[in-house]
Amino acid sequence: MRKTGVIRRLGALGLMLAMLGLEACAPKYPYLPEATGHMRYSTKYRIGPGDNLDIFVWRYPEVSTKVTVRPDGFITAKLLEDVPATGKTPTELARDLEKELSTYLRDPLVTVMVSGFNGVYPQQIRVLGEAGSPRSLHYQDGMTLLDLMIQVGGITDFADGNKAVLARVVDGEQRQYTLRIDDLIRDGDLTANVDMRPGDILIIPESWF
Repeated sequence: MRKTGVIRRLGALGLMLAMLGLEACAPKYPYLPEATGHMRYSTKYRIGPGDNLDIFVWRYPEVSTKVTVRPDGFITAKLLEDVPATGKTPTELARDLEKELSTYLRDPLVTVMVSGFNGVYPQQIRVLGEAGSPRSLHYQDGMTLLDLMIQVGGITDFADGNKAVLARVVDGEQRQYTLRIDDLIRDGDLTANVDMRPGDILIIPESWF
């Protein structure tokens, strides 16, 4: 009788552990559908802090210059002091510079070209945690999770890629999703690839094992 009771208790304990194991394996947040690679979310590029700008003033090469947008979002250039640049398109900034320069020059015609492409935060994707190179990237149309992983150098040996969390604003509400990065880049399971959107935040946790 004692043996039967012990066996029953061990069986119940095994069942409980199995149920706990299944619960631990269950995703904390819902999964996203498989990527199409054809999503389009880009809008006109908005200048951000750290962007490098080539300012060309037609007929006035001595005024043309290259500047970097300061962390406060302003630029300073020849004949120009503290001009706000962040959040504007290159064309909008060019028109503003023409107004500023018209005080000193006759009919200035300005062209602004951007390099560096940091952009404003709503147009960026941020990757945190156990990525090879955690950082912020500017969103590009059609970007998928696989594209993003290539740009950040994949994940570290200590990452728990299948418990990665994606934070995304949908209809004005922040939602969270579970991603299967291990399945994607270690097992080559392309069903784990998902479309990215501007403003996404990807958090890759460290494995406990």
